[in-house]
Amino acid sequence: MFTRSAIFRIATPMRLAFLIALASSASAQMPAPSPGNLTVTVTYPASLGAGPFDGRVLFLVSKDDTAEPRFQISDTGLNSQQIFGIDVNNWKPGDKATFDARVLGYPVESFRQVAPGEYSVQAVLHKYETFKRADRHVVKLPMDRGEGQHWESAPGNFYSTPRKVRVDPVQGGEIALTLDKVIPEIPRPADTRYIKHVRIRSEKLSKFWGRDMYLGANVLLPEGFDAHPNARYPLVINHGHFPYTFEGFRETPPDPNLKPDYSERFHLAGYNRVQEELAYQFYKDWTGPTYPRMLIIEIQHPTPYYDDSYAVNTPNQGPYGDAINEELIPYVEKTFRALGAPWSRFMYGGSTGGWESLAAQIFYPDFYNGCFAACPDPIDFRAFTSINIYDDDNAYVSQGPWKTVARPGYRNYLGHLSATVEQMNRLETVLGSKGRSGGQWDIWTATYSPVGADGYPKPIWDRKTGKIDKDVAAYWRENYDLTHIMRRDWDKGLGRKLEGKINIYVGDMDNYYLNNAVYLTEEFLKSTKNPPFGGEVDYGDRAEHCWNGDHTRPNAYSRLRYHQMFAPKIVERILKTAPQGADLTSWRY
Repeated sequence: MFTRSAIFRIATPMRLAFLIALASSASAQMPAPSPGNLTVTVTYPASLGAGPFDGRVLFLVSKDDTAEPRFQISDTGLNSQQIFGIDVNNWKPGDKATFDARVLGYPVESFRQVAPGEYSVQAVLHKYETFKRADRHVVKLPMDRGEGQHWESAPGNFYSTPRKVRVDPVQGGEIALTLDKVIPEIPRPADTRYIKHVRIRSEKLSKFWGRDMYLGANVLLPEGFDAHPNARYPLVINHGHFPYTFEGFRETPPDPNLKPDYSERFHLAGYNRVQEELAYQFYKDWTGPTYPRMLIIEIQHPTPYYDDSYAVNTPNQGPYGDAINEELIPYVEKTFRALGAPWSRFMYGGSTGGWESLAAQIFYPDFYNGCFAACPDPIDFRAFTSINIYDDDNAYVSQGPWKTVARPGYRNYLGHLSATVEQMNRLETVLGSKGRSGGQWDIWTATYSPVGADGYPKPIWDRKTGKIDKDVAAYWRENYDLTHIMRRDWDKGLGRKLEGKINIYVGDMDNYYLNNAVYLTEEFLKSTKNPPFGGEVDYGDRAEHCWNGDHTRPNAYSRLRYHQMFAPKIVERILKTAPQGADLTSWRY
C-alpha cells in the first residue's frame, strides 16, 4: 500500500462539506471560463508517433526547479506540486488537448486558484491500450511496461521538456506545450550468482485479457545451490509491490561516493546509505554458514490497474490467484529444485504484501503452511483505513447534525495529519478516470468490486461526493473482507486449515490507520475455538508503516530486515509441522 504516492493541500471540514453539497469537484459542473481565463494546449508532432493514441494527458505546474514536475506529485505530504488531467481518445498529431478552469486539479482544484507567478510547467501523455476481455467488455487501460505502473516513468509515454512560464489566471492567455520526448525502454535486470529472473506467459491471464500476459519472479538462490545439486529447498514468497530485481540484497559494499539524502519520514540523514548497508548485511547473512537455506521469490504480477494484482482472483483483473499458484509457482519450484509441497511453502510481506500474504493463505489454505502479514492493507472493512464502509454513509467526512469533519488519510507517529481521504482520492481522479490512475484507492476498487456496466470497476463510493454505495460494500464483504470470510467459514472447515498459519504485525501509529482493522481481526482470532487460531498478533509501540514485529530496532531499520526477521521463524514452523518422512536434511547444510 501507498509506497508511491504524493502530497496534499489540507481542506477544512467546512470547505469539504461545501464541496460535497455543491458537487463542484467535477470539471463538467464548473462554470464556463470567461474570455480572460487561462488555457493550456498540448500537442504532439507526427515525428514522435503517428498515433492516434488513447490515454490521459497530464499538465503539471511546479514551484520547485530541483526536479522535473512529473516527479514531484505526492499524495501524503505537504510539498506536492500541481497537476491537472484530461482523457484523450483517438488523439492525432497536431490535435490540441485543452485545459481550462473547468478541468479538475490537485492539490488546488482549478486554474483559478493558482497564484500568478513564474512556474516550471510540463505535460505528459500516459498511453492506454485497448483490451477485449473474455467477459466481452472492451476497455482502455494503461498496461505496465516494466516500470511497475508509474505514469511518470512508463516507457513509451510522451512528455515535454520542462520550461519556465508566467501563469496568471486573471490575465489569462494561452500556454502552448508540445510533447517532444519519449520515455525509453527499461532494460531487463541481469542475473547474478544469487539472483535469477524468470518470466512466463500465463495461459489463464492471457485468455482473460485477450492478449499475451506474463508473470515473473525474482529468485534468490541459497548459498551452496550449485555445490549441492541433490538438495531441495523450501519456497518462500515475499509479496509486495512490483520489484525490478530482488530488493534489499546487495552483493557489493555500499557505494563510498554515494551522496547522502535525507528521509523526511524518518528524520534521518543518509537514509540511502542505511539502505545500502542493510542490503549488504543481508547478503553477508544470507551467504554465512548458519543462515537457513531456502528459496525466496518476489513476484512480478503488474496489471493494467496497478503494480501488482493483489494475488487473488477478481472479476476486473482476472484469475491472478490461480495463475500464480497453478502456473508460476510450479514453474519456479521445478526450475530451482524446490520441495514442492504445501508444508514447505510460506509467505510474508508488508503493506500490500501483508494483505496478499494473508489473503492467499485464506483463499488457498491447503497450498501454504503459513504467512507473516506485516502492516497489511485493511483486512477488516469495518476499518477501511478511517472508514467503516458498512455503517458510514460518506467516505470523505464524518457528519453530525451541525458538524462535519474530514476523514483523515495520512498521519505521522504523533498523529499529525498531512492528507485527507478526499484529497487522496481526488489526486487519483486527476490521474485517471474510471479507476485508471494506477493508485492505491483505485486498485482496491479494481480488486474488490464487481464489474460495472461500462466494463470498468464499479466504484465503492462517488468520487466527487464520497457517498458510499452499500450494494458494492456488501459485495466487498462477502468476497474480500478477510475477517468476515474467516468468521463466516471458520467452523465450516477453514479454521482447521488455518490453525497456526496466521501471524499479523502492525505499528499502533500506522500512517494509514491500518492498525484499526488489525484490532478487529485480532478480536475475532482470539475468540476462535475448535481450533484456536494458534498464531500471533503483535503491535509496535508508536511504530509507523511498515512495522514487522521487531521490537529491538527503530522502524526505519526494522522495515529493511523482513528477510532476516522471518526466515528463522519459517524454519521453526517447517520443523514443527513437516509430515513424517519429509526431507528435512538435504537443504540443511
